[in-house]
Amino acid sequence: MRYEIHAKNHHAAPVYPLGEDFRGVSRNGDTISFNNYYMEKNGKPFFAVSGEFHYSRMDAARWEDEIIKMRMGGVNIVSTYLFWNHIEEQEGVFDFSGSRDLRRFVSLCGKHGLYVILRVGPFDHGEVRNGGLPDWLYGKPFEVRTTNAAFLAYVRRLYAQIGEQARGLFFQDGGPIIGVQLDNEYMHSSSPWEITTGISDEWVFRGDEGEQYILALREIALDCGLTPAFFTGTAWGGAAYSPRVMPLWGGYAYRPWIFYSHKGEHPATEEYIYQDYHRDGVRCTDDFEPAYLPSERPYACCEMGAGMMCCYYYRFIYPYKSVDALANIKLGSGCNFIGYYMFHGGTNPIGKNGAFMNEAQVPKRSYDYQAALGEFGQARESYSRLKSIHFFTQSFGDRLAPLATLLPEGASQIDPTDLETLRFAVRTDGKRGFLFINNFQDHRVMTPKVHEEIDIETAEETFRFDVSIASDENAILPFNFDLDGILLRQASAQPVLRTVVQGRAVYVFMVPNGMDGAFRFEDGTRVDGKKDFFTVKKAGAEADVLVISRAQANLLFLLRDGGLIFTDAALLEDEQGGLRLETTSAENTLLTYPADLLEGKAERLADQGFLGAYSVRAEAREIPVRVERPAPHRWTIQVPKNALDGLKDARLQINYRGDIGMLFLNNTMISDNFCNGDTWEIGLKEQQASLNQAMTLKIAPVREGATVNVESAMAARNEEVKALIAELESVRVQPVYEMTLR
Repeated sequence: MRYEIHAKNHHAAPVYPLGEDFRGVSRNGDTISFNNYYMEKNGKPFFAVSGEFHYSRMDAARWEDEIIKMRMGGVNIVSTYLFWNHIEEQEGVFDFSGSRDLRRFVSLCGKHGLYVILRVGPFDHGEVRNGGLPDWLYGKPFEVRTTNAAFLAYVRRLYAQIGEQARGLFFQDGGPIIGVQLDNEYMHSSSPWEITTGISDEWVFRGDEGEQYILALREIALDCGLTPAFFTGTAWGGAAYSPRVMPLWGGYAYRPWIFYSHKGEHPATEEYIYQDYHRDGVRCTDDFEPAYLPSERPYACCEMGAGMMCCYYYRFIYPYKSVDALANIKLGSGCNFIGYYMFHGGTNPIGKNGAFMNEAQVPKRSYDYQAALGEFGQARESYSRLKSIHFFTQSFGDRLAPLATLLPEGASQIDPTDLETLRFAVRTDGKRGFLFINNFQDHRVMTPKVHEEIDIETAEETFRFDVSIASDENAILPFNFDLDGILLRQASAQPVLRTVVQGRAVYVFMVPNGMDGAFRFEDGTRVDGKKDFFTVKKAGAEADVLVISRAQANLLFLLRDGGLIFTDAALLEDEQGGLRLETTSAENTLLTYPADLLEGKAERLADQGFLGAYSVRAEAREIPVRVERPAPHRWTIQVPKNALDGLKDARLQINYRGDIGMLFLNNTMISDNFCNGDTWEIGLKEQQASLNQAMTLKIAPVREGATVNVESAMAARNEEVKALIAELESVRVQPVYEMTLR
C-alpha cells in the first residue's frame, strides 16, 4: 500500500523562552532553561531522558553501580520519590540514614554526571502505603492535601527536613538537582488509607483546590530551601495545573488499576498510536487534554511505562519490546523530554513497627516492576533495546527537538485493534527530518509489514520509503540527514549515535528487524544493506559509517572516550574511565570499535571483521541448593553460607505454581511474588550474613471452588475448597560475576 504525507509547507511552531520560573543558573554560569518546545542547556537543545529510581527501596550498597548502569543506558536524569512515611514514619522522628540517605544518593548521581528531579509529595503514591502519607496523619483533626493551615504546617516541617538534606546540591549551587515535583496527580488520583483497608477501604483525599494548593506547596518549598531550576507537576487525568509548574505526562498500556472494576481480558490501548501533542486545536485519542494550549509548553513525560507491577487481580509477563516502542511513539508524537516509570525496580522496606510499607494491591516487599533494570540490578531486554533510542537523543536530540510532528490523515484515529494499517509519523521542518514507524501493539500481535510505500513530499523532493518491518519492531529513519557535511538523502536504517574515534567521525546506524539497511547519498551513491562498514567522502568532508543489526545494537555501549563495546553483560564505566562487567556468565566475549580498544586489558581474540574481539573469564561457580518439604505448602531452602564468596551477588531463582510466593529468613519476609508464570528472582547479597540458616518458602495455594461455611450455632467459620494448587517446580542459584578490565 502507498501512503502520502505532504511536508513542504510544514514548519515548527514559534519558539520562545518560558521565563524565570523555568530557568536556573549555576555558580559557574551554566544554565538550564525551557522554551515552549524543549529543554535547553546553555541555550542549546538538551534532550532529557529521565528514569525513575526510588533510593529508599534499595540497599544503599547497591546504589552507585545501579546509577552507573542507568547512565550507561543513556539516562541523564534520575527521578525519585521521597516517601513521607519512609522519612517520618513516627511523628517527629526523621530518618535519613542507610537506604534513606537522600544526600548520599543525590551526591552519587552528581558524581556520575546525572541530574536529579526530587518528587517530594506530600502525596506520592508509587504503590506505597497511604500513597506515602504516614499513618499518624489519619488521626489528625484536618484533611490532608488541602491548604488547611495545620496540614501545611506539617508539610513545611517535611520540606524543611528535605531542604536541609539537599542543601548545596541544587543546580544553582553546582549540584545535580534541577527539578522538584509538587504532590502527585493532585485532584486526579488517590490511594487507600491502608489502616482502613479490608472493610471500609477509605481513600486518601484527592484534593479539590486546584492551582491554589500547588502554589501553596511551591511557596513553602522555596521557603524551605528547595530551589530548583524548575518545578514540575503531573498533568494527566485533569490533574491541577499552574503556569508556574512544568506539566509532565506519561503513558501506560498495561493497567492493573482497571481491574478494580473491569472483568475479563485487558483491552488493547491507544498508547501505540501516534498523536500530535504540540499543535493547538488537535484532538488526541488518549487522555491528553491539557489545561493550556499545547503550543505553550513542551510535551514532556515523567511516567512512560518502562515496566509494570503485577497486582493481585492482574498478573502478566511484561513484554519488554513494548518499552522502546512507546519511546518511539512519544518521540514521533512531539515529545522532547522522555521519562520512564519505573526505570529501576526495588524492594519495599519494612516499617519500624513491623508494618509493610506498601499498599495491599501489590506484593508486600517486591517492587521489581518488571522494570528495565530489575529489583536486584538485572539488565532486561528493555534496557538493552532502549539504548539505541537514548543514544540517538544524545547525539541527534538537538536536530530532533525543533522539528514539528506531521501525521498522515487519520493516523491518530487508528483503532488499536487494527493490526494491518501502517503506523507512522514524521517530524520535520519541511526540508529534513525523521520518519517514525511503529509495529507494536499492546495485548495484540501486529502483522509484519512488507514493501509498504511512504512518500514524503518536501520543498525540494519527494522521498519514497519502501518499508518492511517485523512484528513488534519500531524504527526511526532519516531523510536529508547531515553526516559532517555529507548529505544522506535517506536510509532504511536508524541513526543511533555519532562518535569520534582516533580523530575520525563515526556514525552508527542500526537496521531494524525486517528492513534492508539501504542508504542513498546526495551524489547518487547507494549502499545496500550488505555492508557493515563504509566511508563516505566529499570535498573537505569524510565520515565512517558502522551498520549494525538490532541484535548488535542491543549489545552496544558508548564509552566516555568515544569507543564502542558490544557485550550482553552490563558494562559499568566509572568517572575515571575504569571498566567492569557485571554478568551471569563466567565466559564473555566482547567486541570493540576500534579493534584495539581493550588491548592489554583483556585477552585478544581474532578480529571479527572491523571489530576487535576479546575474552574475559572468571572461575565458574556452581552453587548447590538443598530443598526440603516439611509441610504441604512450605519448603526450606538452604544455600551454603559462603555462596557469595568471590561473587558480586547471587540470585535465587524460583519457579512455582500457586497464588503467592513468600520467602522468609530469620522469621522475616525478604521477598514475595504474585505468581505470573515467570521466574521469581531474589538477590542474596543483602542476606549473605544470615545464609547459615535455611530460608522458608511459603506458597499460598490457588483455591479452586473456595467457599466459607458458617452453618454453626456458634461463631464458627471455615473455608472449604475443592482443590489447592501449590507446587514448587525448580530452585537454583545463579551466580553474578564482576570482572574488571585492567
